[in-house]
Amino acid sequence: MKNTTRFLICATLLVLPLLGFSAKVDTLDVPSAAMNRSMRAAVVLPESYAKSKTTYPVLYLLHGGGGQFSDWLKQTPDKMLIHKLADQYNLIVVMPEGDRLSGYLDSPTQKDNLFETYLTKEVIGKIDNTYRTIRDKKGRVITGLSMGGHGALYLATRHPELYCAAGSMSGAVDLNYKTWRLDPGFEQRIEPQFSRILGPMGSTPDNYAANSVVYMTDKIKANGQKIIIDCGVDDFLIEPNRELHRRLVYSKVEHDYTEHPGGHTWDYWQNSLPYHVLFFQKVLKANGTIAQ
Repeated sequence: MKNTTRFLICATLLVLPLLGFSAKVDTLDVPSAAMNRSMRAAVVLPESYAKSKTTYPVLYLLHGGGGQFSDWLKQTPDKMLIHKLADQYNLIVVMPEGDRLSGYLDSPTQKDNLFETYLTKEVIGKIDNTYRTIRDKKGRVITGLSMGGHGALYLATRHPELYCAAGSMSGAVDLNYKTWRLDPGFEQRIEPQFSRILGPMGSTPDNYAANSVVYMTDKIKANGQKIIIDCGVDDFLIEPNRELHRRLVYSKVEHDYTEHPGGHTWDYWQNSLPYHVLFFQKVLKANGTIAQ
């Protein structure tokens, strides 16, 4: 009996370190007074959060077109990717709702599509009032995929007082979808969605240009934020990303730009995100805003 007990104790001691602890996931209702509706956001808290009283930096992580706030938790091949990154870098990761195609902008035509206002005022306010966050741009970063890649750069560029660094994975950085490598069928499907938030491209081209990150290089330079951009060489959005890179180089804007093998897939974004988080960690460390 004693031998059996000893074996069980030893086995438990060996297994516990392997099990470890894991980041916690919250799902919040985040109402929008601007749009008169309520949406949800997923929040991943690092395992250390419950044991400490310190404040934490926050990564805002945006989903792509056709997706929803829970995509980063459900669609990556490794379903624990966000948990691992939150634990590894002591980050709070916030994944807000961006609708199926909002552009993360305030539509000039649709009052139910005011996502710039929602993300920069209502979501950040809710997160800062709910969790122990660093309530300063020095502790706040943002990135995303596809529509969310454009959204992250767009919001950071237009609100440099909120974010110290921004990234884009496979970003739709030019909202003029004629610059994308699309088959005619896909273009016909997305055209009404873009027309809804920006008006028909043929009659309102200025709306598309004014809201496209590819034309914001002067503002990006003036802001001086740290920027990381990548895209797969087989992605249908590769040309707009290359054009943004060329414009940033021409304007002498420091930024990290990479092309990797791959397309517009979750395998690609799962590989890409850790590079972004490592990039952000270096920025946060330089700012003195990593969680101790």
